[in-house]
Order: sequence, then structure tokens, then C-alpha cells
Amino acid sequence: MDGASTTRWVIVGVDGTESSRHALEWSAHQAALRGLGLRIVAAAGPVASAGVFGGHGWTDRAEPPDETDTQNTEKLLGYAGDWVGRLFPELRVETRLSYARPVEALLAEAAAEGAVAVVVGSRGLSGIVAAFVGSVGIELAARSPVPVVVLPRDHAAAHGVRGRVIVGVDGSEPSRRAAHFAFGQAEFAGAELVAVSAWQPLVAFAAATGPIPPELFDDATAAEAARQALEDELADARLNHPGVAVSTRVVRAHPVVALLEEATPADLIVVGSRGRGGFRGLLLGSVSHSVLHGARGPVAILR
Repeated sequence: MDGASTTRWVIVGVDGTESSRHALEWSAHQAALRGLGLRIVAAAGPVASAGVFGGHGWTDRAEPPDETDTQNTEKLLGYAGDWVGRLFPELRVETRLSYARPVEALLAEAAAEGAVAVVVGSRGLSGIVAAFVGSVGIELAARSPVPVVVLPRDHAAAHGVRGRVIVGVDGSEPSRRAAHFAFGQAEFAGAELVAVSAWQPLVAFAAATGPIPPELFDDATAAEAARQALEDELADARLNHPGVAVSTRVVRAHPVVALLEEATPADLIVVGSRGRGGFRGLLLGSVSHSVLHGARGPVAILR
């Protein structure tokens, strides 16, 4: 069996913006640590006017890109590949130029054999100027068959701080998959895992939901029920990953607030794409969507 058929790949989208440079560096580092290959993807399109790789960006339009667009995207890929090669000379790197919409280009690579994750920046320049803007990250997270990791625009690791893995747990199926992924990441990295469960008082919902037993209005009772539910959700993962150090947080807060206040820029936040009661018409649930926009560090989203 040759190397091409056995290599597992981290897929990263680049567009020449600061955000995508953070994504490229982060994904290359993770791939090198795990003995994976790195596949760099760019979509050919009109040249943007700014960017840390010399202004090679992509904008949406109906007609196919011309020769200049293709040449500039090839230059971007060449620069990105060379840059990664200098930082991580042992890393296997491939590049892919696509003429599809950026999200479709990344989804095609995510569905290919050997793909283990897709990494993008949370937003590029502004509006729809850059290829991998926030809306692309959201659509990708909602449709990708593999985990999607999104790096914020101004991501910077906290120097001297050992990163943790922060996972949101709410009892939904995507949340269970997120917990499984989070335990695996923490085990590999030797990192602490922090499982967060947020609960909120039921009083505000009484008028809409009808009579509620009086004991459920008691904060201590609600907090204990949330704590027990969290322990039950983590039981199997703890058994499968006995070496992972786990801390739990049961917080009286909105889930987004609980996760963002717990995490530092050095931590990886892991969430499901939608939780309990999410509206099916939305690409992502409100929690995962808000965490993406508010996080100071990387966010992994699992369907």
C-alpha cells in the first residue's frame, strides 16, 4: 500500500487574509504533531486588494475565473506551501486549486478518503470580499462530514499557557459526538478537558409552557439535576479515555456565556452543530453560531 493511500489529511482553506494565515499555521502545527498530511485548498477567482500573502483573494461571480485569477491563486498556493514547508520541513503537504465555490471546494476535500478535519479562518477581509469568510465557515460546519475547526480573525495563542479542551455538553446527539472528539483531542495532547453544562432558571418560561412543579424553581435542585445529567453524558467517554484529566463546570448562565467565559485564547472549544430544540431551518444552532463569533481561540464544530 503506497503512501498516498495511507496518509490522513488535515484540510485547510486559504485566501490570503490574516485569518486564513492563522488557520494555515494552526493546521500545519496540528498535522505535524499528529503525523498527518496537510492539504491546502484555494478557490480561483478575482484578486482581492489586500492580504498577508500579497492580496490574492477570491470573490463570488457567475463567470469562470480568467487566466490571471488562476495564476494568482496558483501563486498563493505556492507561497502557502513553501511557507509551511519552511516551518515544518517534515510535513507532507499537497495543494489543491479549485474553480468551485469555496465551501464546495472544501466539502469535496472533506468527503475525500483520508480527510480527518477541515480548518478555516472565521472571516476574511470584509463582507464577501474574501473566500473563507464567516458565512463559509458556518455553511461548512453545517455540512461537513468531518469536524470543522474555525480560527478567529485575531487568533493568537496565549504564550506560556497550556491549552485545554473545552466541550459544551447538553445531551443532544451532536453534543455527544463533540464530547467524543474532545476526549480524543485531550488524550492525544495530554491536555485537561473541561466539560461545561449550562442551566438557566425555568421561571422565565413558565407562562409559555404551563404549570411547572414548584421544586423545579429551586436553583439548588436545578443545578444538581444539571450536574447529574452532565456526569451521565460523560460516563462512556470517561471509560474509553481513562487517562484524560476531566474537570466539570455546571454553570447558571446561557451556554454561550458559560463557554466563552471559561475558555482562553489557548484553549480549543468543541461544540455540536446544534443542540436540543434547535430550529431545523438554520444552518447552525444559536449556541455554535454565537460561539464561533465570540471565541478568542479555535472552535471545533461537529454535526
